[in-house]
Amino acid sequence: MNILLLGSGGREHALAWKLAQSSLLQRDDDTFYAAPGNPGIADHAMCIDLDAGNHASVLEFCGEKQIGLVVIGPEAPLVDGLGDSLRAVGISVFGPSKAAAQLEGSKGFTKDLCERAGIPTAGYIRTMSLAEATAALDKFDAPYVLKADGLAAGKGVVIAETRAEATEALTDMFSGRFGEAGAEVVIEEFMRGEEASFFALTDGATILSFGCAQDHKRVGEGDTGPNTGGMGAYSPAPVLTPMLRGEVLEKIIAPTVKKLADEGMAYSGVLFAGLMLTDQGPKLIEYNCRFGDPECQVLMTRLQSDLGELMLACADSKLAACDPVKMSDDVALTVVMAAKGYPDTPEKGGTIDLDGAEEGGAKVFHAGTRRLEDGTIVASGGRVLNVTATGKNVTEAQAAAYKAVYAIDFPSGFCRRDIGWREVERER
Repeated sequence: MNILLLGSGGREHALAWKLAQSSLLQRDDDTFYAAPGNPGIADHAMCIDLDAGNHASVLEFCGEKQIGLVVIGPEAPLVDGLGDSLRAVGISVFGPSKAAAQLEGSKGFTKDLCERAGIPTAGYIRTMSLAEATAALDKFDAPYVLKADGLAAGKGVVIAETRAEATEALTDMFSGRFGEAGAEVVIEEFMRGEEASFFALTDGATILSFGCAQDHKRVGEGDTGPNTGGMGAYSPAPVLTPMLRGEVLEKIIAPTVKKLADEGMAYSGVLFAGLMLTDQGPKLIEYNCRFGDPECQVLMTRLQSDLGELMLACADSKLAACDPVKMSDDVALTVVMAAKGYPDTPEKGGTIDLDGAEEGGAKVFHAGTRRLEDGTIVASGGRVLNVTATGKNVTEAQAAAYKAVYAIDFPSGFCRRDIGWREVERER
């Protein structure tokens, strides 16, 4: 089968690495394409120049190359409805429809769905103007959780400690800080507890658990500083015990899948639930309609099932015929190496030398890199590398990942030195 993977980040490199091992790509005439890809993805797939925002071009390419499965990595093409365009001409797609992708495309949509389906989540108010949002603050106690309604590259959430900070943040949001994503702002009650991520595959009817993880959103050590797209992650998350995972499936994932199907928006693909483990039990923070980044990197490192077969089963509504997803018992941990200045104004163009980084069994996923004509790898984005390793526990996986980090020569880069710190302390 010919497969097309759309995307260029660390998540897509991890997907490409695992898809290349699939039985779907083992015949001599099978071809694996990636658009646009990156230097790491190029080790596994043929990288091509194709704009996922141009549906006609994608359809034309898929027809010419007889693509049997399209895997849409990032959220923007899903929210834009690319999956619908492909399905309309009979191409199998891993990823939800435009209607179902509103789970990530609109915070307000998801909160309203939770209310209709009785899914546990924080109390909220949807606001459409600065005046309305400022008045709504009266309904909440500090700290205030403010979320741009639309896609904001993982940076559209502000937790304001005081009323003054909240007012300032709301002013920024409604004045265009997040573009169209901030045209509406959802204000939520602050939930206390520990965060964790839960993943499931679904074809709209059958649901298969796909593991769990914990990530580190703050840029600074000790979970300080501004939110980012993620500075590191590990899987599994021991705080999500088997009992809690069962509760998440029963009270959050299953009702979501059923409600969407009942309302004519059957969900197909991966469902990524960001959770808060509160004293009242797990509550939904938000949904993503694609694999997380960098959570995907640790999930793919642990995955032992055939990713291609699972994705095709989702796309073709045959997930019920699949065995439960098999994951390694080992822990996987990834450290994000970012360009100095991230998350504000990252410094691009810095050279990277990866020689020796993978000698101890680690895997370096490319997230924001490009290759110069002379073969030099340079930084081209904010988050640049995902240095990933495994161990029998988080402590071992952390040590192996940082050993690989220290082998990388990236003068204009930085990373947090404490990824996994909560679990390391618990293991002590």
